[in-house]
Parts: sequence; structure tokens; C-alpha cells
Amino acid sequence: MSRFYIILVHGLPAKQRPESPIKILRSAISKTVMVKLKDGSEFIGKLDLTDSTMNVVLSDAFQVKEGSDRPATKFGKILIRGSQILYISTEYGEKTL
Repeated sequence: MSRFYIILVHGLPAKQRPESPIKILRSAISKTVMVKLKDGSEFIGKLDLTDSTMNVVLSDAFQVKEGSDRPATKFGKILIRGSQILYISTEYGEKTL
């Protein structure tokens, strides 16, 4: 039997509240991020734009081979639909490229 925990944040002081995902994503604009899609594919690029539905635009983007950080296909600028995103690593950083 699985258990679900509900965290109440309404009554917490502002410093203790978790940041919203949109704020975290917007703070990563101009940084290198890694986006993993629901189909398992991964893209790395500089985050240019995002919106309230977490659609993202990456520049200098490339798809990586599964299980490595090596580029499989270079795309340049791409739009990834938010509904297809599994997760985004906003702290991917240049040092891992």
C-alpha cells in the first residue's frame, strides 16, 4: 500500500516555502540545461525561453546518445513542448559538456 504525504505550505514563512517550478525554470534562462522527454530522448542546450506550460526553447541544442553525453544530432534552436517533458536539469552546467 502506497502512502501519499501532503505538505502544507500556505502557513509557512516565505523563506521556508519551496520555489515554484516556473520560477526555478525561469532562473535558469541563459544557462545550459538538459531536458529529458517522456520517450527517453535527451536534449542539451542553452535555455532561451519558457512559458507557464513549461514549453521551452533551447539554442545550440543537440540530442545526446542514450547513456552518454556525446551529441547524436545537432539541432541549433528547438522548441520542446512542455507536455512531452519528463524533467529538466537546470544545474547541468558547462563543465559536464
